[in-house]
Amino acid sequence: MPLVHALWSPGRGLLLWAEHDRRPAGTSSRSARIALSHPFAVSSADLTALHPGKPTSVTLLLPSRANRPLASTELRAGARRRGPAPSLRAWSVPALVVDAAELDDLDDSASYGASVTHLRAVAGLAAELVGRGRVLPTLLRRGDAAEARWRPVLQGVDFVAFDALVAAMPPVGRAEQIAPLTGASPRALVTDALHTLVDAAVRDRLARAEPPVDLRGGPGPAGAWLSALQGGDPRLDLPLAELRVLADAVAKWDEVADTDVVDGRACFRLAEVTTLRQPAADDPDDQTGDGTKWQLQFLLRATADPSLLLSAGQIWAGEANGLVRDPRGLFVAELGRAALVEPVLAPALRRTQPSEYDLTVEEAEHFLTSGAKRLLDAGFEVQLPATWDGRRRLALRLSVRSTPAEQVVARTRVGRDELAGFRWSIAVGDDELGEEELAKLVAAKTPLVRLRGRWISVDAERLRAGLEFLRRDPARQSPHPTAAELLELVHSGVETPLPVTDVRADGWVGDILAGRVQQTLRPVELPPSFRATLRPYQQRGVSWLAFMAALGLGACLADDMGLGKTVQTLALEAVERADGRHLPTLVLCPVSLVGMWQREAANFAPGLRVSAHHGGARGHGDALAERVAAADLVVTTYATATRDAGELETFTWRRLVLDEAHAIKNADTATAKAVRRFPAGHRLALTGTPVENRLADLWSVLDLLNPGLLGSRFEFRQRFAVPIERRGDTAAAAALRRRTRPYLLRRVKTDPAIVPELPDKIEIRQEYRLTREQGTLYSAVVEEMMKKIEDSQGIKRRGNVLAAITKLKQVCNHPAHLLHDGSPLGDRSGKVTRLEEVLAEILASGDRALCFTQYTEFGHLLVPHLADRLGTEVGFLHGGLAKGARDAIVDRFQSGAGPRILLLSLKAGGSGLTLTAAGQVLHLDRWWNPAVENQATDRAFRIGQRRTVQVRKFLCPGTVEDHIDTLITKKRALAGMVVGEGENWLTELSTDTLREVLTLGEDAIDD
Repeated sequence: MPLVHALWSPGRGLLLWAEHDRRPAGTSSRSARIALSHPFAVSSADLTALHPGKPTSVTLLLPSRANRPLASTELRAGARRRGPAPSLRAWSVPALVVDAAELDDLDDSASYGASVTHLRAVAGLAAELVGRGRVLPTLLRRGDAAEARWRPVLQGVDFVAFDALVAAMPPVGRAEQIAPLTGASPRALVTDALHTLVDAAVRDRLARAEPPVDLRGGPGPAGAWLSALQGGDPRLDLPLAELRVLADAVAKWDEVADTDVVDGRACFRLAEVTTLRQPAADDPDDQTGDGTKWQLQFLLRATADPSLLLSAGQIWAGEANGLVRDPRGLFVAELGRAALVEPVLAPALRRTQPSEYDLTVEEAEHFLTSGAKRLLDAGFEVQLPATWDGRRRLALRLSVRSTPAEQVVARTRVGRDELAGFRWSIAVGDDELGEEELAKLVAAKTPLVRLRGRWISVDAERLRAGLEFLRRDPARQSPHPTAAELLELVHSGVETPLPVTDVRADGWVGDILAGRVQQTLRPVELPPSFRATLRPYQQRGVSWLAFMAALGLGACLADDMGLGKTVQTLALEAVERADGRHLPTLVLCPVSLVGMWQREAANFAPGLRVSAHHGGARGHGDALAERVAAADLVVTTYATATRDAGELETFTWRRLVLDEAHAIKNADTATAKAVRRFPAGHRLALTGTPVENRLADLWSVLDLLNPGLLGSRFEFRQRFAVPIERRGDTAAAAALRRRTRPYLLRRVKTDPAIVPELPDKIEIRQEYRLTREQGTLYSAVVEEMMKKIEDSQGIKRRGNVLAAITKLKQVCNHPAHLLHDGSPLGDRSGKVTRLEEVLAEILASGDRALCFTQYTEFGHLLVPHLADRLGTEVGFLHGGLAKGARDAIVDRFQSGAGPRILLLSLKAGGSGLTLTAAGQVLHLDRWWNPAVENQATDRAFRIGQRRTVQVRKFLCPGTVEDHIDTLITKKRALAGMVVGEGENWLTELSTDTLREVLTLGEDAIDD
């Protein structure tokens, strides 16, 4: 991947050039005064493929050695430089002249250096100065030629920002050769860039201003200068004598711009001027505003004495002389700067001595609602009438009445008319408006109206549409909506002509919106047949599940692993069976959890009739129908449910339970499509990782529970996934939390209510070193695989990247794991040697250990080796075992009669199991997905654990494993924002970045 650099070339503007990360052959020796062609610069053709621009070339002074330029330090970060000190030599480089406005529109197939970031910052300062009006017109003279230009005004903190940009310029940003063996100074380059960018930005702003701004003057030098300030051609063709007069006049503005201390700032006062009568005195509720004229008055506030506020009349009359330095020049400069920020001021400035400006009602409304804020943001002072209330806007209010949450849970069935109802109204702030007041506002036909003694802004057309909306009364179309319809209305609203700024709700709707429904629900009374003692947070969870079921809303119980999602579900089933509900519940889970559901039900809810639909002997046709009719819970696997979907969809289920619901995170899989076809009165997802890899996982789960809740996949991606995942948009994340909160209950082990009931967890970075054999194999794999990666594209390249990562992780495990030659393990692996030492310590302490590996083959290699070295039995739970064998291993380990060391393959043993007999968890080869790794750890770190759990994560410094902690930390941030990808994202890394990630470090091998 090429590295793109940027530099500012006076007279040409922004230039981009790029270099490849490859070692060129040495060039012939020539004089350092001759600019040679840069041997590994990107060609003009390749540059234009990366970014549009005009091809050119530039001569750069670059550090060189042995007749060739050194690669950028950004390409060779951390590389050691050996040999003599480099010298500067001239090199000719292909470049592109590009528009600075396009610096944010760059190609992802290239990397961009610090010089690009620096020039983006310069362009950002230019845009900020223009936005705040910190610019002035000037006259730029070059001999007898002259140009009308806009220049930046640097004062106060802007000086600091400018100096910081000068100090921060990267060396490559000043590499252009200006004179033999010299380049331009950073201050000169930043100054030229800032002035040029400011001039371009002001002209663009004037061209796009609404309403249009016309600076064109009359005849004479001043008129020509004003015209050149606005047009595309800045050149002035004037006699020399006229140029001198114009330059002398403009110089006074330059003096103001070049001062570090401003003596004053403009103040704009919007005043109500009575012409015929005062509406508030005769009729406080008069909406027409007759008798009021809006006038914008211009003043100047002294900086040295803020109590001194000078009117325009005082300034023009000379009364401000001596109070402020050059009051007229300063006042004109401030007004000119303000006109750039708020174009409505431009007509007033055409007057000889502007003092005030009469506004139309439309202009006054514009100034009140937007212009005043722009001026304030630019540093001006604005005074608005006391009768103006900008916070009070016409808006729709939605009032919702609903039954208390307790009544919803207490009733077996809740009718539609008992759930809730809603009513729309139009309000201004806290005041709801009646039909007569609304009719007067419509009749006023003015954007500014006086309502109850205060001025407000009104869009007459939108108000008329709002009235029609109320008269249509959306409530009549669905006077008693379902819970799902009502929540959709509250969260998304319907298409309304006025914004919905207020939702007032009571009962269960208010509890859900405020996030307090868990606190308002009393614990559900469990039947005597239920044998478990629930913890307080579990009692609240069962009540919440019963509440959601009564409303007919799909629910996602997203408690952390180990907090008892299964027992809460069984409690809900027991409560409903005690109420006489007999339709069976279908439970879908991984094959390793079928036995767990049977055991947990037998232990805690023996009154529930459980039937397992799994294996070759499972029933079909009438036999299946009989088993379903005789069961309360039918437990099956996702794979079996997919194969038998045609039969299972013919039954009406009371509830569909999706255990380890991330199994349907991809909505396009056959499993996810099959599950959507199963009819159920209530749908419940159980998962500790609602966001496992990306936000699409969350959409897939919640859309299955409540179809249409988050819109289509495309709508969800545009509204939430892209802003949150790519830009870290906290507002979008907050909106998504609000939208999903009613349907998702998540408690984590760090919650204050949960922490006292859990053990401590200590994470340890368990380092080791490779043996010489491992180091040799590692380097050989990197060399071989990088060649394949560099020579491949698309799917083939992605496959090569994943293959390289797999091979390197196998090397780190053991050479025999990579070679698949069945050779003895011996002392050939630093990881295995360190594992033996750690396990020996654990056994000596009397503890038990879980050892997770993602490779079943590696587990088979370890079992006999560890048993021999440690002199103890080593168990191994993996996907190749039958269900009965798996259950036996788990039971033996938990009972204490089995092996004290249990190896587990990550897929087979990483979720669903309770293995609290272990106080030690070892991750032998790291996984790229933090959710999967945490699930594995939670086999021991869960309710029922009475000891501190130690989690040891093996890694070798200087190898691919050494980067995992950083990568995992970055991935955790996404899930935390809302309630993240497996290894596939690695395939999109650049070849250069991959080489840095995979290359063996010097400290990786044990000497």
